[in-house]
Amino acid sequence: MYIILVYDIGEKRVGKMLKLCRRYLNWIQNSVFEGEITEVKLKQLLHSARLIMDEETDSLILFKSREQKWLEKEIIGQDKNDLDTFI
Repeated sequence: MYIILVYDIGEKRVGKMLKLCRRYLNWIQNSVFEGEITEVKLKQLLHSARLIMDEETDSLILFKSREQKWLEKEIIGQDKNDLDTFI
């Protein structure tokens, strides 16, 4: 499955959430990530995210699609993370 993950996390926890999401997905912009992920990996990610989050004040939103090809993405302005560039 292909997902876009967006979070709004308290300042004290944002670094931990950033590191967690980077282990599973591609960083796009500030608190936005995208990528292909299996159901098992997604469950692991969400379990770990819940341990970091304060669910009364923080939020995490997932947009799911079967595949990336079903999602049209348009970037206006600077692309913060060019996924086509490999070293």
